[in-house]
Amino acid sequence: MIRQAHEQDIQNITEIYNDTILNTTAVYSYDPVTLENRQEWYAQKLAKNEPVLVYVKDNEVVGFATYGSFRDWPAYKNTVEHSIYVDPNTRKEGIASKLLTELIKEIEYKGYKTIVAGIDATNEGSIKLHEKFNFVACGNIKSVGYKFDKWLDLAFYQLILK
Repeated sequence: MIRQAHEQDIQNITEIYNDTILNTTAVYSYDPVTLENRQEWYAQKLAKNEPVLVYVKDNEVVGFATYGSFRDWPAYKNTVEHSIYVDPNTRKEGIASKLLTELIKEIEYKGYKTIVAGIDATNEGSIKLHEKFNFVACGNIKSVGYKFDKWLDLAFYQLILK
């Protein structure tokens, strides 16, 4: 089941996000975030009317997705950048696809023109997911991040909406 996140979901969201930080290159950060950090993030999302969708399996949040402004300059107001994170124990179950489907519907409904995805260039699963949804590659930034003792390239994908 997919629904809007509630305050009580933030603990699970924090755990999923921290696993991503500590064990993947999907987030170019080193240190786990605190529960308070995610509570503040959630409050900011609500204040900006940016949804935080959660995927619930067996009464537990096992994935979440959101979007926000691509850049803060006014000319980018019709473009958003999105994020999807899934619990490592439930990856490859189609949860990210379901979350992305709902996220795209929400973004279209709100009248945005373009969705941008910044994906670590070695994240084949995420790249395949986005290509399945007709996102197209629009460029790589080489050696833009450094994590796990290696330089990382960031691939940008975009979906232009109707």
